[in-house]
Amino acid sequence: MTNGKPLPKPREVKIRVHDGVEIAVALYMPQGDGPFPVLLAPSPYRYDNNTLPASPQFLWRETGPIDLYVERGYVYANMDVRGCGKSGGEFRLLDRNEQKDLYDVIEWLGHQKWSNGKVGGIGQSYFCMSQWWMAIQKPPSLACIAAFDGLNDPYRASVYQGGMLGDFFGSYWWNQNRIINRNPANGEHPREQTCDLNLLIQRHPAYDDFWRERCAAERLHEIEVPLYSVGVWGKVDLHTRGNIDAFRRAAGPKKLKMIGPVNAFVANREFNSPELHEKMLLPFYDHYLKGKETEYLKRPAVEYFVRGADAVRTAESWPPPGVRYVTWHLSGAKSGSVTSLNDGMLSRQTASGEAKTSYSYPNPGWMLGVVGFGPNNQPDPARRVLTFTTAPLDQDLEIAGPIKLVLHASSTREDMDFFVKLSEQMPQSPDDRGKGLNPASYWITKGWLRASHRALDPKKSTEMEPYHSHTDPQPIEPGKIHRFDISVEPMAHRFKKGNRIRLEIVNGDSGVTDVLWTHYYMPNKIGADTIYHSVDYPSALTLPVMEGA
Repeated sequence: MTNGKPLPKPREVKIRVHDGVEIAVALYMPQGDGPFPVLLAPSPYRYDNNTLPASPQFLWRETGPIDLYVERGYVYANMDVRGCGKSGGEFRLLDRNEQKDLYDVIEWLGHQKWSNGKVGGIGQSYFCMSQWWMAIQKPPSLACIAAFDGLNDPYRASVYQGGMLGDFFGSYWWNQNRIINRNPANGEHPREQTCDLNLLIQRHPAYDDFWRERCAAERLHEIEVPLYSVGVWGKVDLHTRGNIDAFRRAAGPKKLKMIGPVNAFVANREFNSPELHEKMLLPFYDHYLKGKETEYLKRPAVEYFVRGADAVRTAESWPPPGVRYVTWHLSGAKSGSVTSLNDGMLSRQTASGEAKTSYSYPNPGWMLGVVGFGPNNQPDPARRVLTFTTAPLDQDLEIAGPIKLVLHASSTREDMDFFVKLSEQMPQSPDDRGKGLNPASYWITKGWLRASHRALDPKKSTEMEPYHSHTDPQPIEPGKIHRFDISVEPMAHRFKKGNRIRLEIVNGDSGVTDVLWTHYYMPNKIGADTIYHSVDYPSALTLPVMEGA
């Protein structure tokens, strides 16, 4: 069901693809003889689970409201990718065979007597990841894609963020997917997946041919069909950069819309609401798949929600024109506003002398990852990490675009990890400060880097967007100072007057403060790191500040 309505029984077909494997597709058909345009939604989540409502307990109902599109005269084709559901073959996560399957299925759909010959892509997350490959394959029947909330570089965006193994994709997501396939909602056709994706991931810790085969980001310039790229700021630690990069690099007609759900659960609920589709996606599909004159072409090239301002801005490009890159330097001076391992400051002035900040790990105060607990026995994201905090802002400050952190650092070990967060910190009463409580805050965006993965790709890096190759990790020399350029995920946010900007740095994360997208904390991570912030080693944070906003 979608939106609480029972779905009509689909017409199930098996489509024989390039290597003889049969791919299962559920066709939800409108009334009448057609011809109809087709929307294709491929995923590993089994179309027979469409009997389930979208809910936090079943995250991957990411089809959108199927019934709405059927009522509006679209064929909705929900495809089980190979090795999943009722499709043959072996699932191997967006490999070459799965990519070729998309071409074959699209052409089959485009040549049916009930089809008008035009196919569009639809869906969130994995459905979106599939759409990049739909367009890259260039099937003649593909007319457009509406890529909603999906990464296109599995290595950098999820599995090995900054070169560090995450525990979402390989363990949580993969295990959930195996369970979904083994236990379909209707109890029929249980599917055992033979490929151990988790093991495959661990066998490929560097960016090699395994990941290159699955990296649509390397081929985004081949996308020529009309693209509506819709990103979600609340998924900044997974999908967001994929939507922005696709808009910037795709060759065909394109628009970007960044919306503001605060997390994955809200984003999933919104994508399954008819209101979002009526307002946002239907005008796009109606234009490119039905040839109608709609408001879509009148929309600006870029629309983006500004978190903290609850406002939507428009622009002709991303980053928006008018951005000025402003640098704050890390300082050993005390902000006096937060209890952390160091309580440093962010200053517009370069530090002087031999300023540096050191910390040892694992910290004895860490619980449930790297989180400390305050005197109220509540988790406290700042208490047991390094913080560098500005003075209270004398006016609102709005950012929109890429963010970069430069750290000069050394370690007692041959490697070290950087997990960084940009947060907004609120004022605090003297009474609460006196009790040792930390001020309220919330994180805005994140960045990651493992020291051994510090090498940059000079052809793909820019001044504000360092791009790490991850092809040949090299240890660091203990005690030697190295420079690390860390790309913090892009964001549009308005910091309020009187609040503070806070940078947090630590060498791990926690399921308490980072929800699903955490990383393994290896037991050999024992040592001490030093961050330098002096004239000779000016560690600094650079933000994209909007002039006049």
